Amino acid sequence: MTKITKILIANRGEIACRVIKTARKMGIATVAVYSDADRKALHVRMADEAVHIGPSPAIESYLVIDKIIAAAKETGADSIHPGYGFLSENPDFVRACEKADITFIGPAAESMEAMGLKDAAKKLMDAAGVPITPGYHGEDQSPKLLKAKAGMIGYPVLIKAVAGGGGKGMRKVEAEADFEAALASCQREAKSSFGNDDVLIEKYIQSPRHIEVQVFGDTHGNVVHMFERDCSLQRRHQKVIEEAPAPGMTDDVRKAMTDAAVQAAKAVNYVGAGTVEFIVDGSGKLRTDGFWFMEMNTRLQVEHPVTEMITGLDLVELQIRVAQGEKLPKQVEIKMEGHAVEARLYAEDPANDFLPSIGRIKNYDLSDGGRHTRVDSGVEAGSDVSVHYDPMIAKVIVRKSTRREALAQLANELYYESVEPLTTNREFLYALLTHHKFKGGHVSTHYISENFSDLIPENFALRDEALAMAAAKLLLPEQFDEVSNHPFAKGYGWKLNLPEQTTFHFMREGEIVAVHLTEINTTGITAKVKDNTFKIQMDRVTNTKASHVEALESFNEWSGSIYPDRVELVRRTHRIIVSRYVPSGDSILSSGNALTALMPGKIIAVNAKAGDTVKAGDPLIIMEAMKMEMTLEAPRDGVVAEVTAITDALVSDGEMLLSLEEEK
Repeated sequence: MTKITKILIANRGEIACRVIKTARKMGIATVAVYSDADRKALHVRMADEAVHIGPSPAIESYLVIDKIIAAAKETGADSIHPGYGFLSENPDFVRACEKADITFIGPAAESMEAMGLKDAAKKLMDAAGVPITPGYHGEDQSPKLLKAKAGMIGYPVLIKAVAGGGGKGMRKVEAEADFEAALASCQREAKSSFGNDDVLIEKYIQSPRHIEVQVFGDTHGNVVHMFERDCSLQRRHQKVIEEAPAPGMTDDVRKAMTDAAVQAAKAVNYVGAGTVEFIVDGSGKLRTDGFWFMEMNTRLQVEHPVTEMITGLDLVELQIRVAQGEKLPKQVEIKMEGHAVEARLYAEDPANDFLPSIGRIKNYDLSDGGRHTRVDSGVEAGSDVSVHYDPMIAKVIVRKSTRREALAQLANELYYESVEPLTTNREFLYALLTHHKFKGGHVSTHYISENFSDLIPENFALRDEALAMAAAKLLLPEQFDEVSNHPFAKGYGWKLNLPEQTTFHFMREGEIVAVHLTEINTTGITAKVKDNTFKIQMDRVTNTKASHVEALESFNEWSGSIYPDRVELVRRTHRIIVSRYVPSGDSILSSGNALTALMPGKIIAVNAKAGDTVKAGDPLIIMEAMKMEMTLEAPRDGVVAEVTAITDALVSDGEMLLSLEEEK
């Protein structure tokens, strides 16, 4: 039996902090590694030691095997925990650890290889008697053959990178005419993310649910399961909310599914923590013949806390004990109690196609709420959300006796927690947890897209009330009671023998909107926006020509952050971002004749050159940022005047990439 005394965590952020906490509880020393961007990160300060491993891009730091091994040798670490992502499912990394006589806390390289390529894994599972979905998993990767196979399977189909994961390299194709473009995009993303552009084709299940089983194996030949998790609520194939047990699960379906998962793990002599994922027919009640093997993740999953909450087990501790050669608890000893739900809090804007938000966190108000509430995070006030890594801020997990109680408690936790000034998906998560269909147990991987209008509320930033409030915050950043009646103490448009008035300008859907503020005194402000006049007081915002606006009441409950280009108003789960009008002398940028980088990132493809005639919506530039590929389309019909974007080049936020000739 191997006794582990010092663990190097070959990862960052939340999972690194998570492993450190368990190691500390077990009396095991820890070593953190960090890139330039993570020099001041929380996991670096939590660990007993820390080693710098290179520049900010993961490909130059966290993904460099030699640097990780060197850091372990330098610090005398006798084991490495890979976390999830990065090198966690890389068999070459496992072999490098073995060669350096370092214990890898995870499965053997052979098990990873067996499950690492989806096409080979499907064949293996089919041979082991595990149900698989119909599809093509062959070696011939010619576009012509793949398209023919898709037609034989029948549309809609799903193109999936054989080495993929986390939704990367995956495209749904509805019709034959869309296949070639989807295939090219999928292969390009797969090559960039995994270094392998091979794909497989599968029949697309129309009402799918994503249910996975937590499995564990030890070096004594034992394999057990820790029940199932439902991870159906997803956007861009990334999980948003996970829960255990799965809604609507019955004893007979659970037995069939967990038996299949254990059989899958045994087929590859699995050791350590793993997850067997199934695609499930969610068109009706769950059936013993209504689920199919999708893939096996040979690592710990992001959503593992919900399993820990219902079983009382520490899965990281079990990983360490298994790596030391200890035996797992017997299956009959693993019990399930209550219902747990996890929400992933991301720095992203759901109303803007979930575009990631980057920047520094100034206010971080998230904390564990005792025995029934848990927060796993790798950031704090002062932390930077970088363009280089996934924008997840925290996982908030709640366990209660029933699903209904757990959803209500988690919604309540999110209602009062805040991370400022970054835009987050907190309001979106709250809407999900309180949505009547989800509360009723109706879930599928299409749930978010099918109920999007309910989940993404009205954009308050487009309302006149929002502009009036933003102007008031610009005028009086502090509270109204600080306003002095002395005219020379006022810095806002006081004029001798004339009414007090000041004006601010904002941009709203391309239009410059003026807000005129008058009657400025200790009782409030009068704001005029176009034809609407509002009386803004400490306790409410009232439209003088309409009824009271309940959604925007209690002005003093809204905190305001002022920036050169915007005003951000925050109240519990609501965040309003109002763009300020900033005069620009650049007619190209201000007239919508250009494509600019939405955030710092890398140019993947440039599909136009100067002189090309393009139509509105044509995909001109493809860039990658924060592990996400985005396509920049022509804003209108026209002729390309200049292309400054270069394939593989790094670009900064707002950098002009392409411009069109001025319209005559």
